[in-house]
Amino acid sequence: MIVSIASGKGGTGKTLVATSLARSLMDDYRVTLLDCDVEEPNAHLFIKPQITSTEEVAIPVPGVRQDRCNHCGKCSEVCAFNAIAVLSDTVITFPELCHGCGACSHLCPRQAISEIPYRIGSLEKGSAGNLEFAMGKLDIGRAMATPVVRKVKQQSPGSGITLIDASPGTSCPVIEAVNGSDFCLLVTEPTPFGLNDLALAVEAVRHLGIPCGVVINRAGKSDAALEQYCLRENIPVLLKIPLDLKIACLYSEGITLADGLPEWKIRFKQLAERIMELAVERSCNTQR
Repeated sequence: MIVSIASGKGGTGKTLVATSLARSLMDDYRVTLLDCDVEEPNAHLFIKPQITSTEEVAIPVPGVRQDRCNHCGKCSEVCAFNAIAVLSDTVITFPELCHGCGACSHLCPRQAISEIPYRIGSLEKGSAGNLEFAMGKLDIGRAMATPVVRKVKQQSPGSGITLIDASPGTSCPVIEAVNGSDFCLLVTEPTPFGLNDLALAVEAVRHLGIPCGVVINRAGKSDAALEQYCLRENIPVLLKIPLDLKIACLYSEGITLADGLPEWKIRFKQLAERIMELAVERSCNTQR
């Protein structure tokens, strides 16, 4: 089963939920935690894994053989991202704009373009006890986060429970991280911004056809608008984490709720059971 943890708004406690869920389930299931927030990965601060391997993540970008090129301009015409420019006597490439689609090399009539690797980030893999872990890091100055996310997702073993910690928002890296999940857990907070961005996230997840539920973090007296929205949209509120100084202190020290407050391990196990029930229920309804 693949469960993605996402949020419209940043700073809602998504990583705290993902890591606490992982720590709560690792004794009973084969659990893999994938940190796909590649622009600012931080799950390792809570899990504290032993990193055993690191590899480069690269995309194929065009390398032009000027001796073969007749400057026909075909490559520039087919590039949707303006990553290659053809002048009268030379060809200029812009690797930072390239999406690695390969259209230019495939359609070049003189086979003057070959694909060369262009580093955009790295993948780190390791473990923390029974918990398998992988995270991606986008290199500073690089804008192409999606290929790094895709590389991290490839580390899912295909068995047990895979938890995907996505980045905030509803942009391409989030869609790539969440796509293919059996269930998406949306973490929000009871603020106007939290509600607004939750609605955007719900719309994106529904477009992908993925069932979802909500976790309200920093819950308190101002939850009414959030709960009314969830009721209106028929989205289950699966867990509430109160606004509590003790929880904030644990978070600041890199300690998950499951480790710092043992009673929360039970609550996160119950959360996982409810997610499995909803995913199975959705699967059965789809088959009908």
